[in-house]
Amino acid sequence: MAGADPDASLLHTPLHDAHVALGARMVPFAGWEMPVQYTGIVDEHRQVRNSAGLFDLSHMGEVRVEGPGAGDALAYALVSDPRTLAVGRAQYSLICAEDGGILDDLIVYRVADERFLVVPNASNRELVAAELAARAAGFDATVTDASLDTALIAIQGPRALAILQPLVDRPIDDLRNYAAREARVLDTPALVARTGYTGEDGFELFLPNAAARSVWDALLAAGADGSLRPIGLGARDTLRLEAGMPLYGNELERDVRPAEAGLERVVKLDKPGGFVGRDALVAAAEAGPRHQLVALVLREPGIARHGYPVLGQDDPAGEPIGVVTSGTQSPTLGTAIAIARVPPSHTTPGTMVRVAIRASTVLAEVAPSPFYRRPSAGVTPSR
Repeated sequence: MAGADPDASLLHTPLHDAHVALGARMVPFAGWEMPVQYTGIVDEHRQVRNSAGLFDLSHMGEVRVEGPGAGDALAYALVSDPRTLAVGRAQYSLICAEDGGILDDLIVYRVADERFLVVPNASNRELVAAELAARAAGFDATVTDASLDTALIAIQGPRALAILQPLVDRPIDDLRNYAAREARVLDTPALVARTGYTGEDGFELFLPNAAARSVWDALLAAGADGSLRPIGLGARDTLRLEAGMPLYGNELERDVRPAEAGLERVVKLDKPGGFVGRDALVAAAEAGPRHQLVALVLREPGIARHGYPVLGQDDPAGEPIGVVTSGTQSPTLGTAIAIARVPPSHTTPGTMVRVAIRASTVLAEVAPSPFYRRPSAGVTPSR
């Protein structure tokens, strides 16, 4: 059961003791004490790319929206249109403020005709739950924050299906990307979704807190030959960065509009009934983006980190034209990569810029996104 840490006032997931027993390095994250790594970020990153990794994501939010008006309530609250989802399907979405700024990015699952599950980021869970409740007030729908009663375990990587399937009472090999079905995992009712945040094939399991440890242990036992290992938040971040997936607080912020994060395709401006923030986003579409996100590959030694200034190639001593939102040394590519916010004039692949790293600047090239795409697969932003 999730509860407060008496020493640091941090929340613990139902798998906290398992992480400690496995020797994880624990750190504060979004109000929770979470494992950042077990054996090392690069090692864990490669484990997911080459085989499979197991993630505790129980810090994420789970908000249920139910009732005859649940679809209409969500269509009004979010920029997408969850009413168009078939039962068992999911969509990536955004919740925006009246001025069009992004409050959070999230996943919406249609579990039944009148039952939806919304999964926001841990840092925004309370805000999203409150906004959904307020925006659903005029609809025949109830909003319930079930976050502290729900565990979320993800298994990601090319061997994820083979490891997970024997523990599930229904076939899951036919699940498409962004599909989900209710099933029993180790005889525990769960929602099994083919979603993830790594760029690899994989599944996310929503289940009661009380069942989390038995499912976690059974999965690790099934991969005891080395095919499955626990993975911390550090490798989750490098994996999502290689796959070009945005992170709230980095690529997405309160004053960023969807088109400025490359997410205009998510916004359904013409859906019946309108939605919160529509007028502002229509005006923003007419005006054009103030800035945009680009992928950068560093062409000189150095690692670009969040917050580092981006400068024009020929004006390294001038005013910054942009900022790095995320950056790392890519374990898969073997080079330094980053995502940066720059003017629209600097978004064409091949454009050269400079990144200020401490007292010097290094050359970087705008590159196609994502940096990594698994063989024969597309990449869709997902949390």
